[in-house]
Amino acid sequence: MKTYVSCSVAVLLATLPGVAMAEAVADKADSAFMMISTALVLFMSIPGIALFYGGLLRAKNVLSLLTQVIASFSLVSVLWVVYGYSLAFGEGNDIIGNLNGLMLKDIHLTDVTGTFYKLIHVAFQGSFACITVGLIVGGFAERIRFSAVMLFVLIWFTLAYLPMAHMVWGGGYLFKLGAIDFAGGTVVHINAAIAALVGAYMLGKRRGIGREAFKPHSLPMVFIGTAILYIGWFGFNAGSASSANEIAALAFINTMTATAGAVLGWLGAEWTLRGKPSLLGACSGCIAGLVAITPAAGSVGIGGALVLGVVAGIAGLWGVVVLKSWLKADDTCDVFGVHGVCGIVGCIGTGILTSAALGGTGYAEGVTMLKQVGIQAASVVVCLLWSGIVAFVAYKIADICLGLRVSEETEREGLDVNSHGESAYNP
Repeated sequence: MKTYVSCSVAVLLATLPGVAMAEAVADKADSAFMMISTALVLFMSIPGIALFYGGLLRAKNVLSLLTQVIASFSLVSVLWVVYGYSLAFGEGNDIIGNLNGLMLKDIHLTDVTGTFYKLIHVAFQGSFACITVGLIVGGFAERIRFSAVMLFVLIWFTLAYLPMAHMVWGGGYLFKLGAIDFAGGTVVHINAAIAALVGAYMLGKRRGIGREAFKPHSLPMVFIGTAILYIGWFGFNAGSASSANEIAALAFINTMTATAGAVLGWLGAEWTLRGKPSLLGACSGCIAGLVAITPAAGSVGIGGALVLGVVAGIAGLWGVVVLKSWLKADDTCDVFGVHGVCGIVGCIGTGILTSAALGGTGYAEGVTMLKQVGIQAASVVVCLLWSGIVAFVAYKIADICLGLRVSEETEREGLDVNSHGESAYNP
């Protein structure tokens, strides 16, 4: 059986030396499909993340979060075209690409990647970089300086995101090892989650934790953000098939199925343990399922996607309740509890459920389930260590240069007024 991989891997195979390929011709349908998928991921990146995270915060800090999301999105978009794409997907070594494509100078209008225009590939992969950085801000919300966020993003994007993207999708170490990451279990979710957790530790807990109520100020906003993320995720996963083909269809239905299973899994566990199913639990379960199916969407069967989703829903609840208490970190929006835990569940689950005997597309020739699970585990460890170390260094530099945390007075009054001169809700 053939194991299908992401858009980035298909692109890489077309450019490797010694791989004979027919002259590439852009297919209009595939080009349109990839542009729509890119737009859906961008839709997730700004309104989806901003509304989901923003609703979880206290009212006095919601605008600071929204500002961090759109500003970091814009910074990464610029860095991506200046040098990011070249370092992530240019030919290089096992860790990083090259700088031959600065400002995309080596890409022409008619250049094709697979069956669509290469500039679309630049935009599609750029949207992944943007959303990854956006996920991190939920870990240190309500207490960080805006200037420190921007400096951190610059450093972490360059030294953590780009190497991980190259290692997994650009022909680097984990690609050669045989890791399966269809749409970003390691590159996006675990990568962002460990950076958020390190940030939560380095900034310390919010003042008043344990003494004051820290409740979401707008659950309807959380629900709207969740709905946007859910719809946008179909572009995230189905678009990673690189074509409007049968694997895109598989990724689409798997995304839908796993998410439904995760919502029910989270709600069922919450209902059993706490006596009541909550809207916040349903929204969190939705994200948990989406995260878990991301690396597996193109290689597991529909039954496997359902199992993965239910497990992720339960694991996510464990992550934000039990694991969070063990870690003793004030991860404001539970980035690690959901994206980290469910990202790991998804990556390891991919190694198991890709098996043809379990309804998946099957492993590469000569690869057994045990070997694939070992490879998946290795990719998780590499991501946690690489991103975690880089994040520590990036936060430390930002702290030395600018100071990470706002003053006690600013934190108590709220970041919206003090950092941005605005208020979300006027009296």
